[in-house]
Amino acid sequence: MSDESLAAGPDGRPRCRWAVAAPEYVGYHDLEWGRPVLDDRGLYERLSLEAFQSGLSWLTILRKREAFRTAFAGFEVAAVAAFDGADVERLLGDERIVRNRAKIVAAIENARATERLRSTGESLSSVVWSFRPQRREAPRTYSDLQSTSPEAKALAAELKLRGFRFVGPTTTYALMQACGIVNDHLAGCAIRDEVEVQREGAIRSR
Repeated sequence: MSDESLAAGPDGRPRCRWAVAAPEYVGYHDLEWGRPVLDDRGLYERLSLEAFQSGLSWLTILRKREAFRTAFAGFEVAAVAAFDGADVERLLGDERIVRNRAKIVAAIENARATERLRSTGESLSSVVWSFRPQRREAPRTYSDLQSTSPEAKALAAELKLRGFRFVGPTTTYALMQACGIVNDHLAGCAIRDEVEVQREGAIRSR
């Protein structure tokens, strides 16, 4: 492989170079990143983790992911929406997770905002996926990637309007990447085509 944006994984197949930077990245890149997430719980979890990641490395969040799941009731929306001040203090005392009051409060408020969407017959999934972009060419190098997009900016504005917090356009674009709303696996990545098939199937099913 001559493209420095790609690197061989443990099986010798080419992957986005970041995927081989740490063992935890390989499974996340191959099995999750870019594959469509359609359910509210899954989207809420990833939105929460992307917000907690702000200012930190994604590897830090991956290594704490199971602790986050335990601390936040498996990211079950209704359960987190019922958290109160005592839960905030409990979470601030949990050394296994990122202890940032603003991010913790945002995660709880975002669960409540998701519950409000459901009460009106909508869903977090319907809102997030309504901002998917039109089909575009595969990025070929890291210089082709972007940190946000017009759709991500519009999604951030919509979520804020709906009462969500910590949802700037960089966070919403990272959510779109993680959940298959966009496919930012590079051209030549061994996982890209498989992800794109799943993504197109998810769009047809909506």
